[in-house]
Amino acid sequence: MDGWQRAFVLHGRPYSETSLLLDFFTENEGRIRILAKGARSRRSHLKGCLQPFTPLLIRWSGRGEIKTLRDAEPVSLALPLTGSVLYSGLYVNELLSRVLEQGAAYPSLFFDYLQCLQLLAASELTPEYALRRFELALLTNMGYGVDYLHCAGSGEPVTDMMTYRYREEKGFIASLVIDHYSFTGHELKALAMGEFPDYVTLKAAKRFTRIALKPYLGGKPLKSRELFRQFVRKKTDNPGKKNDN
Repeated sequence: MDGWQRAFVLHGRPYSETSLLLDFFTENEGRIRILAKGARSRRSHLKGCLQPFTPLLIRWSGRGEIKTLRDAEPVSLALPLTGSVLYSGLYVNELLSRVLEQGAAYPSLFFDYLQCLQLLAASELTPEYALRRFELALLTNMGYGVDYLHCAGSGEPVTDMMTYRYREEKGFIASLVIDHYSFTGHELKALAMGEFPDYVTLKAAKRFTRIALKPYLGGKPLKSRELFRQFVRKKTDNPGKKNDN
């Protein structure tokens, strides 16, 4: 890789005494694993910038599964994700690390990811809004095709008050059964638009993305969810503690 490419660190871990093994999400190469030799040494100019949520320009070399970092430069300061929003960012990074095939390009998803981080950092809306939009974009980019606007049984357009039950690999079918897999036509239209104007549609979007992402994630639990639960428990156990976020 001779030229520079925009990238974010998804995850990193120590490798030997002075190096880092990093998973990057890059604009044109998707998820790649790169060894940053000497990045942990005191004299390394890379020591402070190879962190999640920092927009980077990077160059690397190598043809194997693990590349070698040649250089990296921060484009700007790290996006300010703190408190509960930090765990939302870690969740997004873990999703990409778990479901994206290594070396497959997802250029449009890269910008969906950047927009998600910017929405989380702005903190103008609940993190749930940014997360649901990104999860739907992730599913679309992975080729997950589902028609939210038509009944898979009859082909008729969905109607707001009718209930439709989701069936994997088929879509949404009109049904009188009300359970975890049931959605109203109003909720399906919100999913199709990627817009969630109220709590009901936002909650339905979370339920659907959990269902749709489960086959890709398998049975292994997400570490970011457990970290968030620990964070919430700690805040609950210390209700009088000042919140600096």
